[in-house]
Amino acid sequence: MRYLISALGRLTLCLVVLLSAPASARVEKLTIHSPAIEGNLQGNSAERTVHVILPPSYDSATERRYPVLYFLHGFLMTADNMMGYVNFDAALRDFAATREMIVVVPDSHTLFGGSMYSNSPTVGDFEDYIADDLVRYIDGHFRTIAKREARGLAGHSMGGYGTLRIGMHHPDDFVALYAMNPCCLLPRPAETADPKFETMTFDEAKAGDFMTLANFAIAAAWSPDPGKPPFYADLATKDGKPVPFVLAQWAANAPTAMAAQFLPALRSMKAIALETGDTDFVQDDVIAMHQELIKLGVPHDWELYVGDHGNKVPERFSSKVLPFFADVFPDVTE
Repeated sequence: MRYLISALGRLTLCLVVLLSAPASARVEKLTIHSPAIEGNLQGNSAERTVHVILPPSYDSATERRYPVLYFLHGFLMTADNMMGYVNFDAALRDFAATREMIVVVPDSHTLFGGSMYSNSPTVGDFEDYIADDLVRYIDGHFRTIAKREARGLAGHSMGGYGTLRIGMHHPDDFVALYAMNPCCLLPRPAETADPKFETMTFDEAKAGDFMTLANFAIAAAWSPDPGKPPFYADLATKDGKPVPFVLAQWAANAPTAMAAQFLPALRSMKAIALETGDTDFVQDDVIAMHQELIKLGVPHDWELYVGDHGNKVPERFSSKVLPFFADVFPDVTE
């Protein structure tokens, strides 16, 4: 009898723990088709992986609708990698008492490691994929609050770049932006154009280091040339010398350069946040963007924290990004 009572006590304790534990967020891994990416010259698939992290109450509160945070991954990453790097479902579970939202993590990996979240006949129209195809699919298949005031955009590194780019180009789709360690914000000076890429074969480029892959990814996204196989892109040098027009094309895609052109879009945002680590290699870019927004009179949050390019991303998603969007979304009518 004593053993039976002891066993019943342990069972009761387990039930109390289970019942008192916060409900878990639920993750759905999907493959969705993007018309915007169809027919690109690199052969990047139009069938894209997307992770949808649903908040703890999603399955029980069946009449409720939720705001959506879209989170963009960085260069050489995939959506699967990002899910392993940031524990989105645990973060949503722990934050549920403050504000519930859906988080969407789409895949934008390409032949050379990243789409730059840009439109290009070589890479595919990944900007339109995120802003149009993806948003339309999520609103059509989940209980979202399907309006601008309930959509936020955030991302890390290349995803931070994409956040600013897409936010400026599609202000009617997103109400707030959070760029974590965003790369590629400044135009590249001519002296950084490296002629070594001119002589590389396709296989050599594919097997290259980070900077090689980044060079060909940027060329494919920002200076595409459908008549130039196998790269279908114009490089920054020709015969060992910088090509001013190509460098101008690349500079035109730098958010610090385009900010003034999209000032109404930036000012329409309910909130914007920029951040970088004090040992981050993109620090100069992010500081320049911060200064440009100050010059243009665009209100924004800014933080230079102790850390490098990626070592604080998981904890800052929970401690900074989710609270930021919780402050943005509460006035939305569900």
